[in-house]
Amino acid sequence: MQLLNSPLLYWRDVLTFARYGNPEPSRRLVLPEAEWAARLGPARFRVLREARTEPAYRNEYCRAYAPGCYVCAGCGQVLFAAEAKYHAISGWPSFTQPAARAALSFHFDDSHHMQRVEVRCNVCAGHLGHVSADGPAPAGLRFCINSASLVLE
Repeated sequence: MQLLNSPLLYWRDVLTFARYGNPEPSRRLVLPEAEWAARLGPARFRVLREARTEPAYRNEYCRAYAPGCYVCAGCGQVLFAAEAKYHAISGWPSFTQPAARAALSFHFDDSHHMQRVEVRCNVCAGHLGHVSADGPAPAGLRFCINSASLVLE
């Protein structure tokens, strides 16, 4: 899989999307919460629909580096190429870039007395994790993503 099918995403792009609006996805998936609960199971529902966080280091993809692509566990949207994953010592899978700019949406999050930027799937609006500007060059992004929101294909 090609690492990125659009120009690199930088912190200024993330902030612009969060502030002024995200790219339009190719499709949308909207379901009632009861259907999400039945479709996802308890662990994935807590992360994707309730914006919870799974335990650090005790999650499926924290130490996984198999080839493939990571898709949204809620809708199957391709989110990240395995080549974009790196060891950030954060306790959760970390990526440098999304598979495409329109794969993700960004939202300011001031929960837990912190100012962060939340990352959601742009198709089903499922909570994935957060992005910060402390990643490796060239773009400097670190997407810290919950394993429960992903499926490695």
